[in-house]
Amino acid sequence: MTSQTVDTTGPGDKAPAAPSDPAPDRGLRGHPWFTLITVAVGVMMVALDGTIVAIANPAIQKDLGASFADVQWITNGYFLALAVSLITAGKLGDRFGHRQTFLIGVTGFAAASGAIGLSHSIAAVVTFRVFQGLFGALLMPAALGLLRATFPAEKLNMAIGIWGMVIGASTAGGPILGGVLVEHVNWQSVFFINVPVGALALVLGLLILTDHRAENAPRSFDVLGIALLSGAMFCLVWALIKAPTWGWGDAKTWLFIGASVLGFALFSVWETKVKEPLIPLSLFRSVPLSAGVVLMVLMAIAFMGGLFFVTFYLQNVHGMSPIDAGLHLLPLTGMMIVGSPLAGALITKLGPRIPLAGGMAATTVAMYGMSTLDAGTGSAVMSLWFALLGLGLAPVMVGATEVIVGNAAMELSGVAGGLQQAAMQIGGSLGTAVLGAVMASKVDHDLPGNWKDAGLPPLSQAQLDQASEAVQVGVAPVPKGTPEAFAAKITSVAHDTFISGMSLASLVAAGVAAVAVLVALLTRRGENAEAGAGAAHI
Repeated sequence: MTSQTVDTTGPGDKAPAAPSDPAPDRGLRGHPWFTLITVAVGVMMVALDGTIVAIANPAIQKDLGASFADVQWITNGYFLALAVSLITAGKLGDRFGHRQTFLIGVTGFAAASGAIGLSHSIAAVVTFRVFQGLFGALLMPAALGLLRATFPAEKLNMAIGIWGMVIGASTAGGPILGGVLVEHVNWQSVFFINVPVGALALVLGLLILTDHRAENAPRSFDVLGIALLSGAMFCLVWALIKAPTWGWGDAKTWLFIGASVLGFALFSVWETKVKEPLIPLSLFRSVPLSAGVVLMVLMAIAFMGGLFFVTFYLQNVHGMSPIDAGLHLLPLTGMMIVGSPLAGALITKLGPRIPLAGGMAATTVAMYGMSTLDAGTGSAVMSLWFALLGLGLAPVMVGATEVIVGNAAMELSGVAGGLQQAAMQIGGSLGTAVLGAVMASKVDHDLPGNWKDAGLPPLSQAQLDQASEAVQVGVAPVPKGTPEAFAAKITSVAHDTFISGMSLASLVAAGVAAVAVLVALLTRRGENAEAGAGAAHI
């Protein structure tokens, strides 16, 4: 059922447009395509920072004298804050308006980025990375809410397609830009670059964006619901982050997973009792919306988890520089850039079911193809599988987003946008953790035998554990002063063992993508998408 919107314009203003028509012609302000450009500039910062910083981590570690665990928190702190806050941030947009939350998010993200560049300690860097995650969480759902409210139904898929293209291109292009900045400027420039971009997004937002709010938008806050959901999300993401260090069999890992399950259970019970819940559970009565959330999780597991090892494969097995590795991923980026708007047009014409299922089928084939890569695979073959992966991901990034946001009522568009982003963040964390465990298990199993078969000197258990950690990221554990013949054998064993682990992880990712094909068949076009263009301007 379509939600009603309230007109809060003055007596001399025009009435809101009909749902099937574009927004009223008011020049720049409220123009759908200029709105898309504005939110794309802001979203680009958040997506870029998900991957660009990884290239800067070694330079940060050296410059600030940080430990490896400290450097891990540069990434983990960002993703933890982002994942925990997304749904609550979406609710803030529904309550106070998406324009305000977008502008606050852009300003805070750019300010936190500048503060990182000025930091002289690893503690300050990690602290401001957490602030980046919190402000990024405000920005992302607000961007989707603005698109949903501004674009007419027949153009919404195209808009989300371009939005998905920006996210995909920024995510995949992060390592390239990061490599250039770190090599030719300094690590601080990776963060300083967000300041002018954020300033541009703020100016555009002030000039162009108009607010949209449904008549029955929430008027109160579900404080206990926010606390329960945030706690449950924190425990889940924390367990996924720490599992590779603690081990999947460790009691601490399962303590946090158990606390997460309990938190989600208590949250579900509470949401049935509160007058204005954070997430009305009736939202999940929509099978297409629920399928869209599950699909986004599965897609992120296959994509982020599988791609995690590809960067190690390119740099540590093939010996590429960060820039060269990024350039080799251009087929993936390019196909996402080309495929996303085309996918939007195709979904508008056919509906999401066929493009989504076809996209996940292509992703399945691409991940299977990546399981066949070895130390001697040439660039042409790699490019083929990377391009197919980008082609498969494009319709899923677009279609699953439209399915989730379009099947939610207008007054819940921010929450729906938060769900979409949270599903992607959790899927990415889950993919990295689970496929990382698969890789570690395979390496631990194969390395002793491969080492012995190569005729290398036996290792103590402590030495074997240390070697295994290096091999899991494709690094050959060659001690200084090792004779060249032995060094070549160790390198061969390390790379062969790493590739066997990457192959198994890619096959698991292919299996996850195959399951996602079936989930995609449960999706359909958003029932409430037509409500967007009728939203009132505030």
